[in-house]
Amino acid sequence: MQFRPCIDIHNGAVKQIVGSSLKDDGDAASENFVARQGAAFYASFYKKRKIAGGHVIMLNHAGSRYYEATRKQALEALKTYPGALQIGGGITTENAEEYLRAGASHVIVTSYVFSGGRIRMDRLEQLERAVGREHLVLDVSCSRYEDGYYVSTDRWQQKTEFEVNRENLSLLSGYCNEFLIHAVDMEGKGEGIEAELAALLGSWVESNKAFYEKVTYAGGVRNLTDIETLKQCAKGGLNVTVGSALDLFGGGLSFDEVIRYCR
Repeated sequence: MQFRPCIDIHNGAVKQIVGSSLKDDGDAASENFVARQGAAFYASFYKKRKIAGGHVIMLNHAGSRYYEATRKQALEALKTYPGALQIGGGITTENAEEYLRAGASHVIVTSYVFSGGRIRMDRLEQLERAVGREHLVLDVSCSRYEDGYYVSTDRWQQKTEFEVNRENLSLLSGYCNEFLIHAVDMEGKGEGIEAELAALLGSWVESNKAFYEKVTYAGGVRNLTDIETLKQCAKGGLNVTVGSALDLFGGGLSFDEVIRYCR
């Protein structure tokens, strides 16, 4: 199991938010933590500890009055720790290469591929050609509905018809290098992980060894017990992100202890 750090940026500031509260209207979100330091500080913190593979997520849409401030923060993080951080938020075929040149190891894509409530295979193929499979991470963050987990897009505000299941993960795996999967319903709430989703991901990883330690779960991790549950999924082959619970972001869970535990 690898620990994957995060730098979430909203309205030009590094934050930890309740995922389901994020709204484009008014650039609103329920905040758990707002940093006094910029994104470069966190990138430097991870760099000094040689912790790579983290994701920088821009949480404002392109039309937001805060978008340029958020984007500036993201670019500073990439510049500070080049080749070690992934970036997501508004990535398209038009701008993906720009972020790779700016220092991102991978681009993370959701809404461009899952558009209008469905998957756009034509766009996925275009992205793969533009940046190469080895630089592409698909964010299939999802919410729970009665009949399964479905990808949420547009900063987790829109449900799609694309179900997160073994068949669909296998389909997408032919086009990307990694998956990032937030359990949107649990994100930022500190109520524990989405165990059923974690089990599904773990089972898929075990049967697809090429993606061992290439699927990152995020959402609701509050203590080492939650991390141990994730570690048991796929026998350590499922990575983990911890946000609001960490002392780094105002929580009570020791960052250093989490790193030791994952290693």
